[in-house]
Parts: sequence; C-alpha cells; structure tokens
Amino acid sequence: MNSNFKAHLALLIANIIYGLNYTVAKDVMPDYILPFGFIFCRVIGALSLFWIIHSFNYEKVEKKDMLLMAVCGFFGVFANQLMFFYGLNLTTPINAGIIMTSNPILVIIASAIILKNRITVLKVAGIFLGISGALLLLLVKKDFSFGSDTLLGDLFIFLNALSYGIYLVLAVPLMKKYKPLTVIKWVFTFGAIFVIPFGFQQFTEIEWNSFPTDIWLKFSFVVIATTFFAYLLNIYGLKKLSPSVVSTYIYLQPLLAALVAIWAGKDSLDWIKIAAAILIFSGVYMVSKKVKI
Repeated sequence: MNSNFKAHLALLIANIIYGLNYTVAKDVMPDYILPFGFIFCRVIGALSLFWIIHSFNYEKVEKKDMLLMAVCGFFGVFANQLMFFYGLNLTTPINAGIIMTSNPILVIIASAIILKNRITVLKVAGIFLGISGALLLLLVKKDFSFGSDTLLGDLFIFLNALSYGIYLVLAVPLMKKYKPLTVIKWVFTFGAIFVIPFGFQQFTEIEWNSFPTDIWLKFSFVVIATTFFAYLLNIYGLKKLSPSVVSTYIYLQPLLAALVAIWAGKDSLDWIKIAAAILIFSGVYMVSKKVKI
C-alpha cells in the first residue's frame, strides 16, 4: 500500500474519531468530570499506553531535541487540550466546530513563519473551498449562537486551534528524524508534566462509582480513541504529509458527522450535503497537491 495513501487513511480515521469526540466529551463533562480532571485522565491514560507500546520498539532521542519535544508537549498536549475542554465546557459543540475551521489557516501562517514554507495560491484556494464546505454544513443547522454567553468558551476554542496549529508545525523537524511513536511518547511525557499541576485536584474529586455504563464507555472512548489512537494516527500522517494537509482534514469532521446521522436515519441526504462534500474533498485535494517549481 502506498505510504501517502496510508497517511491519508490514518488522518481520515483520526478525524472520524475527533468528529465524534465533540458530543461524547460533552456528555461526560462537567456532570461527571470537570474539564481539567478530564484532561488529567486523558493525558495520563494515553501516556501509559504510549510508554508500554514504545518499550517494545525503543528508539533513543538526542538530548538536544528534548527542548523541542517539551515545546511540542506544551502546545500539542497541555495548551491544546486544556483550552479545548475548558472552552467546550463554556460553549456549544457546533460553535466549537465552526471556530476550529480556522485551524488550517493558522497552520499555513505558522508554516510560513516557522518553516519558511511558501503560501501558494493553490493551498489558499483549497483552504477556502474546505472552509466553505464545512461552514455550509455547520451553519445550515441553525443551532449555533455566538454571543456573550459563549464568548469565553469560543475564545478558548480559538486558542486551542492556534496552539494545535503551532504544534503541527513544530513537530515537523522531529518527524523527519524519529519514528511517530517515539515523538508522540515524549510529547505526551512533557505534556503530562504541564497538565498534572492543573488537573490533579479535579482528578481527586471524581466520584468513579457514580458513573453509569454509558459514561464509562464514553470516558474510555475519549481516553483511548480520541487521545491515544487519534494522536498516534495524526502524528503518523504528519510524517508523510505537510502540516497544512494534516490540518485540512478537520473540514471532514462536520461532513462525517452528517454521514453518520444519515446512516442512523436521523438525517437525509440533500443538495447542501452533496455540495459541501464536493467543496471539502476538492479543498483537501488542492492542499495535498504538490506544486512543481
């Protein structure tokens, strides 16, 4: 199987998981777990899995690269997750989905500043098509509400998009040098160091015996699927593809959510969804296409 195809497949699966996470995480938080306590569980749980698996395929990291690993841990794990969960607790899933469409734009800007990558017309056009398709799906639902009630949460979701964008760009040099599992293990190790002081108190307040079966399943989904598998799949994609391509896959999340709803009989296929799908896939293709110089 072509390595680029496998990278695109990994990103597709990761974004299916992320698309489901908006609603799943909201059901657990804040009634059963407060935001920072949830982050603590998520990071420590996934970190344990990364260390166990990496022990079977160990790769040494040079000391000079540890600082960059730590910076990636700050932006990619600590700031990213803290701001997402705190923001989601104060806003709505659809508001979060709309704001997160800014992520690919932020990645292209960060790539130009940090990696000196050229901002091509093709990439800008692809981003525009992708964001148009995503917003077409999100705005037609008519249950979004930007206002004073959600302002703080919306701001934190935007900061989450910014921090994740910076992480994707900063991780590129590490991905050229090390295996994906090695990078993500150390990124989460440093991320956990930042998370523990903020999340430990709320972690101790969790009443585990109050969890019904469905909350246990949703809690497990967030820790294992959204954190462990999705981060690993994303970092694998980043090894083969550019940060702008990885980030553009976020536009698939509202489309995938719509397809799941159609499959479950809760929604129907119409011209809006078809048009959105064409725009999104065209956008991803244009951002993925390499320009010959």
